[in-house]
Amino acid sequence: MIMTDEHINLVSEPETETDGNQLESEPLSELEQLRIDRDEAKNRSLRALADLENFRARTNRQAAEERKYANLDLMRELLPVWDNIGRALEAVDKTHNLESLVEGVRLVYQQFLDVLTRFHCEKIDAKCKMFDPNFHASVAQIPNEEHPVNIVIEEVQTGFRLFDRVVRPSQVVLSAGKSSSANDLNQYQSSVIQPE
Repeated sequence: MIMTDEHINLVSEPETETDGNQLESEPLSELEQLRIDRDEAKNRSLRALADLENFRARTNRQAAEERKYANLDLMRELLPVWDNIGRALEAVDKTHNLESLVEGVRLVYQQFLDVLTRFHCEKIDAKCKMFDPNFHASVAQIPNEEHPVNIVIEEVQTGFRLFDRVVRPSQVVLSAGKSSSANDLNQYQSSVIQPE
């Protein structure tokens, strides 16, 4: 069989299929490639922003949940104190013995202080200390022969702090130094606010 030029051309150049399954790929222009890259970068950016918003929402939900139940352990520790107060009141109703009530109240008071200490809430020492406005709130100042000026001579209400933060300052009476008259003591005693 003799091959003609037409046959040789057909054999040497394979035909391309154009049935839709395989398209001829033409090189993209530089502008088209930049547009594609820009669109991909935009999509990546939008996905990253969506991920960030989801992360923020999840973090906010977790923080709100933790704040909501932050005092759960404290409440569990306080409930036995409440139970013991109820028991003390029941005992008084049954026996009418005030001495046992006083002893029960002392025990509950100590139990309550123990719970506060376990949660790092401690009393602020005030008596016989120098006045410190960070921890004390002065309610009066009276002459005092024993203590120099601005020394706490009486604690009207106990203050507490949680770690290094003041929960409630101590309400205190300060020394004003030596008295000029004995009448000052009477004025103080009538002006002191009694704790409720």
